[in-house]
Amino acid sequence: MIYIALLVLLLGIELIYFKIADRYNIIDKPNSRSSHTSLTLRGGGIIFPIAVSIGYFFGYVSLEIALAVLLVAAVSFVDDIKPLPQLPRVTSHIIAVGLVFYDLELFSESLWLLPIVFVLLIGWVNAFNFMDGINGITVLYALTAIVSFSFMSINEPSLPILITMGLSCLVFGLFNVRKKAKTFAGDVGSISMAVFLGYFMIKTILETGQLGYILFFSVYGIDAIITIIVRIKNKENIFQPHRSHLYQYMANEMGYSHVLVSFIYAGIQLLINGLVIYMEIKGNLSYFFMIETLLVLTLIYIWIRRLVFRKIIQHSS
Repeated sequence: MIYIALLVLLLGIELIYFKIADRYNIIDKPNSRSSHTSLTLRGGGIIFPIAVSIGYFFGYVSLEIALAVLLVAAVSFVDDIKPLPQLPRVTSHIIAVGLVFYDLELFSESLWLLPIVFVLLIGWVNAFNFMDGINGITVLYALTAIVSFSFMSINEPSLPILITMGLSCLVFGLFNVRKKAKTFAGDVGSISMAVFLGYFMIKTILETGQLGYILFFSVYGIDAIITIIVRIKNKENIFQPHRSHLYQYMANEMGYSHVLVSFIYAGIQLLINGLVIYMEIKGNLSYFFMIETLLVLTLIYIWIRRLVFRKIIQHSS
């Protein structure tokens, strides 16, 4: 009953935000790099940091993580309304990472480990933010990660906050996972969710001692890294918005349904996560398995990307 009431509460808050966004013209206008063609309410992902706030109120999540998520959410929301200089955005990310480190007691670990985890977490936050480009992809991918973390016995004490965040994804998904989305997550949603998921990834790896759980983010990670490499090769500014991800080519140039492509990405990641959990249960989750899986997935991704490009060239000629 508590979670049903929470679902209704989150739905009500989201609907109230829509009224506010409509009143103050907080909209996403399509441009040459957009994958949509109509005006859409921006910032519907504000429901994610609100869910974290509710979780903190009920004692589901620590003050440090609540502050980390709310800080990046607040700065990102302002940036969604009126673009901010890079300094406040970067500063909020650095402080948020520091709060995550403090919560996980990483400052007591070896000094050489901190910059590695810092770079990886900052990279993940930005990759997750840049991957928000078509209807459904952010929320379905986030929901896949949340469900996967929830199935792990090590995360049983964290089930209340995971369920709360899962409910916020369901509410947002009602208005985003559709042919014509009513709202987009905006930076407020994608960045705050990235911090939350990044925290759980590091927490899970630390508590299990298994680096292999990084495969939970492998589909996004491979797409983001290879896309960056391609853009650098083409001498493009990797910090500028673009339509160079594989899923964008599939949705835009190939004409596949946004929702279908989003389900494909989330579905593949869910299968990988299920395999990772199974290998851990069997005691076979090793560094070799992780590297081998990443290598196979990368080769498959490159093959599919080339196949898609070949079809695009054929259609255009």
